[in-house]
Amino acid sequence: MNKREIWVLIILIVVLISINVVNYSKRENLKKSHSLLVEDGTIQISINEAIAAEFEDLPGIGPVLAKRIVEYRRVNGGFKKLEGLKSVQGIGDKIFQKILPYIKL
Repeated sequence: MNKREIWVLIILIVVLISINVVNYSKRENLKKSHSLLVEDGTIQISINEAIAAEFEDLPGIGPVLAKRIVEYRRVNGGFKKLEGLKSVQGIGDKIFQKILPYIKL
């Protein structure tokens, strides 16, 4: 490899790293903008309409539990009341009380 090829390779690597950093920053900002801010009255999610990613914004709900909620809703035809979430494996009283301010039917 000559010097010119090495410089082109270095520039290409720097550009690719920069793109990844920008994309990572955008993704983190998007997560923050979708966080639940009930104090401001901005967001409550409908437990009968939310997708798994929206459930993941709830405190104590990770990807596995979010998928369980969506699957339970699909199999059982939706929730009739908020407390129905307790029927999902992994959601007990403690998690339910954490997410209660952030959910609606």
